[in-house]
Amino acid sequence: MRPIGVFDSGVGGLTVVKELIKQLPNESIVYYGDTARVPYGIKSRETVIRFSIENLLFLLKHDVKLICIACNTASSFALPVIKKHFKVPIVGVLSPGVREAVYATKNKRIGLIGTKGTVKSRAYELEIKQLDPKAKVFSVACPLFVPFVEEGLTSGKVVEEVAQKYLAPLKKAGIDTLILGCTHYPVLKPLIKKIMGPRVTLIDSAKQVAIEIKKILAADGMLKEKGKCRHKFFVSDNPEWFENLASTFLGRDVLNVEKATSDV
Repeated sequence: MRPIGVFDSGVGGLTVVKELIKQLPNESIVYYGDTARVPYGIKSRETVIRFSIENLLFLLKHDVKLICIACNTASSFALPVIKKHFKVPIVGVLSPGVREAVYATKNKRIGLIGTKGTVKSRAYELEIKQLDPKAKVFSVACPLFVPFVEEGLTSGKVVEEVAQKYLAPLKKAGIDTLILGCTHYPVLKPLIKKIMGPRVTLIDSAKQVAIEIKKILAADGMLKEKGKCRHKFFVSDNPEWFENLASTFLGRDVLNVEKATSDV
């Protein structure tokens, strides 16, 4: 059976892979991390769209049956464009998180943290407003969170001080729901939860994305319900670094990561 394809700007998309493995244990996965060009959050819309198309074409070489864009910036900028040009089902991480946040909030004050690109796109805000026009959205860019995670810095004084500064406006706004609008951020969930307090619900879209993918595959008769599976991991640069950090995301060793060829 054909595998599920997943791509991200780096290692953050492995939070989605972890949920896919949990909820779809019989499915094979091909993952591509564009580690040579991370982060996407500071790139222009046009550049993110170009990178996303190149990543998608790489996954299609592996005969994937569905592609998950496990990057919030790429989901915000590229998904509406590339969906029009490819027949393969393509799922982003934005819509499932939005639906869960709108369902979870009680006071209709929803917070969003993400990259500069994701926040600037206003994609989350616009989609939330479509589902609930009365909802208020408070967005904060957290540009240092991705490099922190990719350097394995998930706790400690420096990380906590930066997180306190980023999250202060959201605490002041009185939100009761916070969307983790970047697939790297779930690794920082314990710290974010500590700062925001128990009354704020954190929305990690990975679980909702996996549920949506399962529904799509079942509806199209492509769900693999038994048999062995194989997970393959590719990066555009530095596979050794990726292998070392991947265990933080998946909770298991990732071996034999391959560097993708230059014609990606």
